[in-house]
Amino acid sequence: MRSVSAVSERRKWLVHQKDDGFGDSDHADPPVGATVATTPHDLMIWFTQGLEPAFSTVAVTDAGGARVDEGKPRISGNTMSVALTALSAGTYHVHWHAVSVPPDGATI
Repeated sequence: MRSVSAVSERRKWLVHQKDDGFGDSDHADPPVGATVATTPHDLMIWFTQGLEPAFSTVAVTDAGGARVDEGKPRISGNTMSVALTALSAGTYHVHWHAVSVPPDGATI
């Protein structure tokens, strides 16, 4: 499992990625390393390949482990997003699992 952290004025984002070879992230919004002064409405993660919606998940939790996202992610092509509740200052963790669909359409 890889960990990347982004420290902001008010919020600290820790991104935990399940590194199992099924899907690799390309970038995220808010981006890793960004300064986040206000609560984003959504978390978006772009991947290097299209995603299989039935097996791809994301969860955002606070420092105590309580979920602060609004449930099931939206998946379209190579993008996964989830709506966020109003976040106060603190530490938040993003946990994702992605199963990709190869360009030839075969499943892994």
